[in-house]
Amino acid sequence: MEQPPKRESPVVVAGLHKSFGEQIVLAGINFELESGKVTCVLGRSGTGKSVLLKLLIGLQSPDAGSVRLVGRELSSASPDQLNEARKKVGFLFQQAALYDSMTIGENVAFPLCRHTTLSSADRLARVHQLLARVGMDRDLDKMPSDLSGGMRKRVGLARALALDPVLVMFDEPTAGLDPITAVEIADLIVELRDKHDVTSIVVTHNLRTARTVADRLIVLNRGKTLFDGTFDDFYRSENPFIAEFVTDAA
Repeated sequence: MEQPPKRESPVVVAGLHKSFGEQIVLAGINFELESGKVTCVLGRSGTGKSVLLKLLIGLQSPDAGSVRLVGRELSSASPDQLNEARKKVGFLFQQAALYDSMTIGENVAFPLCRHTTLSSADRLARVHQLLARVGMDRDLDKMPSDLSGGMRKRVGLARALALDPVLVMFDEPTAGLDPITAVEIADLIVELRDKHDVTSIVVTHNLRTARTVADRLIVLNRGKTLFDGTFDDFYRSENPFIAEFVTDAA
């Protein structure tokens, strides 16, 4: 039987370097995300995980190397081309980054107002749909200050999904959450993959989250890719750093 054509990767990284002064953060990173899969990026604090996400979305520029985001080479993209590429990407910030002066509904509607021509009625229906997906549809009129950290993360995820992205980036999605809420957020990431075929890249230091969501693990250390493979291979690794990482996270 003829195999279906392979879909273009939403992210292709080649020879990525980034330093801040004398501090080398990334020193030649290479990887390609597989469409419809969840990739977790692990590493100790300060190893460049969040910097990597900023490079992937074009919030920072690399010192060398290239990033291809949803078919667009960022180094040669015009501002308009970069904005068009970003519309296909959702981003859940570590602290959710909701607008404090807007209600929950207005936060989720914000990208719809800016980037679509939906009527007010259709926009409201879409907001209800998005919030229902994360279990927050009864909180439409609340303010971010009325919500717990986990609830804010849920709303942030609903907003990240507003434009039906092909790729979602998560920066420490379960950091600071109680264990039950962390599992719920991880389950939502898995649901995005299984029910909506969304590609995700998840930066985390939480091995429990990685075990739940990851099809693939990339471990960064000293600016390099120390490991790239499955969770089972990760646990079988005899690399001293990985063994210490697993022990410390246990």
